[in-house]
Amino acid sequence: MAGQVAIIGAGLMGAGIAQVAAVAGWQVTLRDLTDEATERGVAGISASLQKFTDKGKMSAEDAEAALSRITTTTDLSAAADADLVVEAVFEKLEAKQEVFAALDDICKDDAVLATNTSAIPITQIAAATKRPEQVVGTHFFSPVPLMQLCELVRGLKTSDAALATARAFAEEIGKTCVVVNRDVAGFATTRMICALVMEAVSLVENGVISAEDLDVACKLGFGHAMGPLATTDLTGLDVLLNATRNIHIDTGDDKFFPPELLSRMVAAGDYGRKTGKGFYEYGG
Repeated sequence: MAGQVAIIGAGLMGAGIAQVAAVAGWQVTLRDLTDEATERGVAGISASLQKFTDKGKMSAEDAEAALSRITTTTDLSAAADADLVVEAVFEKLEAKQEVFAALDDICKDDAVLATNTSAIPITQIAAATKRPEQVVGTHFFSPVPLMQLCELVRGLKTSDAALATARAFAEEIGKTCVVVNRDVAGFATTRMICALVMEAVSLVENGVISAEDLDVACKLGFGHAMGPLATTDLTGLDVLLNATRNIHIDTGDDKFFPPELLSRMVAAGDYGRKTGKGFYEYGG
């Protein structure tokens, strides 16, 4: 199936999707607003590929070939020839609708437009286009080169063909897919992790248990690979806060109302690993 894919957004998620697509043989156009942003994205991809080669999981030649398949740009019109476009910009409905409205005018008629959103209903994003049947959710998990899951999400008008194209792409780049048939805010996986994280933060905020012991309890008691607060640090406290706010707005369900501690940490700039401090501290 390998063809041309355009990734819109060169941050952690966009760069990760670009990396696995390039490794699988896709020609990748990686677009962001500035050259500095795309350069950071490619630098992250290069460092990630180097880790795979250092561990003997990929040859240096294959890593170099993957990098050669990635072209960077600041021009959205570079997506014009893509068979598939995956948007991975900031988790704000207005920002995504602006991108999709522009892509609707730029992309070829049979292109499938996918969004990596983790919480925003696909139907709302698709409404910015004149081709809602070709818009689908492809929620990859971070870090993309290591995490196996892709949550495929139908909007109200997503066609079977668009869903099949998204599944074929995700499976070709090494992912296992689950399908969410109704695009409620937060879908399935984000709803579950947000509910867990909000309760975890509340327990820590109220002095019931330390962050460290809570994560140990989830790992040893429930078999989680990583505790919910360490997961929040990895994902980004700002990302989880924004996601749970979106779900709370959509559902009115109080279990998704963010605890004061989480809001205060984000206001203070403690986003987790990317800032060096979240529920844990990270050196270097």
